[in-house]
Amino acid sequence: MNLDLLPDDCFAHVLSLTSPIDACRISLVSSSIRISANSDNVWEKFLPPDYQQILTRLRHPLIFSSKKHLFFRLCNPHLIDGGLKTFSLEKTTGKKQYMLSARELNIAWADNPLFWSWKPFPTSRFVEAVELRTIWWLEIQGKINSGMLSPKTTYECYVIVKFVDRAYGLDFLPSKVTVEIGNVKSEGNVYLRQYESKKQCLETLWYSNRMELVLRSMAFRGIMEERVACKREDGWIEIELGSFYNNGGDNLEVKMSLKEVTGTHLKGGLVVEGIELRPKQQATTNHM
Repeated sequence: MNLDLLPDDCFAHVLSLTSPIDACRISLVSSSIRISANSDNVWEKFLPPDYQQILTRLRHPLIFSSKKHLFFRLCNPHLIDGGLKTFSLEKTTGKKQYMLSARELNIAWADNPLFWSWKPFPTSRFVEAVELRTIWWLEIQGKINSGMLSPKTTYECYVIVKFVDRAYGLDFLPSKVTVEIGNVKSEGNVYLRQYESKKQCLETLWYSNRMELVLRSMAFRGIMEERVACKREDGWIEIELGSFYNNGGDNLEVKMSLKEVTGTHLKGGLVVEGIELRPKQQATTNHM
């Protein structure tokens, strides 16, 4: 069938039922198809239903020439809610992504300058992050309403951190990480230490998974999943807190935490930028 023979509105409707990456690919077929594939009718369907309300929350207004232009501008993180969060879209699916700044989190004793120090960091997307000076009770909590997220989507949650050169006491004992929504809760353990590469990160994860299988074969009970701290391209380090499925339709509170309160030794040198929520990546990666 010659796609050029389809009525423009019919073809645009068909494209709007696909995905952003499909629309980009099919626009290469011909110049007439490109016009339909780039139309506002198509790309408005790829934007979140509440995108206009999200635009009012931006700290800096966006200038855009079309809905496609707006979509790709929103694929880059933008400060919202007075600079306390960032919002972006995952470019292959249009799913929502958020990052909660350290100021949006509940960090035990973070307002006490004896324990924590608030300061700007050049590579942070926020005005400030918080550095742990010294403490023994380490507890970081964040929460977000599931109604702010894309429905029918599995989300992964990460705490974004750095380790300063003088960091100490962070990996004596594992920290407990959790994500909870409704009556569903995921738990894991992580040692707060830095890995120099993604390869090291994966090797450590493989080893910990092998150890878990060995322990299970020996009939040990109550073993939690081991997580690792992985370096990002932006120079920060991400630690997976857990994942959850957002069914949509319910305004449930998503609770995320990292905690190490069993050891009485002092810890220091951890910089917290925030907690990031993003859709879980599919097995295959597409490029746009």
